[in-house]
Amino acid sequence: MNRRDVLRASTALGATGVLAGAAGSASAATAVDQSVAAKERTDPFRVQVVMFDGVEELDFAAPYEVFSAAGFFTSRPVEVDYVRASGPAAVTAAYGTRLRGIGRWAPDEADVLVVPGGGYGRRDSPGVWAEIDRGTLPRALAEAARPGLTIAALCTGVMLCSAAGLTRGRPCTTHHRARADLESQGGVVKNARVVDDGDLVTAGGITSGLELALWIVRRELGPDTALGIEAMMEYEARGTVWAPNTSAR
Repeated sequence: MNRRDVLRASTALGATGVLAGAAGSASAATAVDQSVAAKERTDPFRVQVVMFDGVEELDFAAPYEVFSAAGFFTSRPVEVDYVRASGPAAVTAAYGTRLRGIGRWAPDEADVLVVPGGGYGRRDSPGVWAEIDRGTLPRALAEAARPGLTIAALCTGVMLCSAAGLTRGRPCTTHHRARADLESQGGVVKNARVVDDGDLVTAGGITSGLELALWIVRRELGPDTALGIEAMMEYEARGTVWAPNTSAR
């Protein structure tokens, strides 16, 4: 038995109990349908995490770990990569972490594009402001938007999406210190941990990257997969997820 099978077996009873308790509701029936559909797919579920100098370590690491762990709890292959809009190169994160082996920018091949934040409080340092001023990443995000791609941003990475024009007139959220800026730029700010507006999913500050990724896993790969990850990580998703019609997700 490989590690994936061991992890599945260790969480199967808990996941089954939760689903059985909710089986009478329409939302649970929808979730089960989505889970079955996810299990039947054999094409890879591809996630790309956007990198840039000054990116916050936990902003990119937490979603990366959640999505990578999803592969242990679903039969559908899961592929997670770091990418950079200005071309493959080493990146220095907010606290000095040096990352090499960044992949090529290919959002046309992704199902989910995750946009972390970092450096928003330091305008003269590497980070979100520098990327906005440079313009390369906001333009790349604007050009990436297409049917079939979910752009998922967290913390002040949402402000990169705002600079790309992706949040104007749409429900969204960001780090609490950037909410006023997001609203002034046309975002319809919701007081929620995660805001799901279909092909645009946003989340609050730093640690909410866990909730962002777990929510998308639940939505795209089914509740069994999300429950398995929570059990493995010894973490329970918290806070409110805002969606126009949560029961249909």
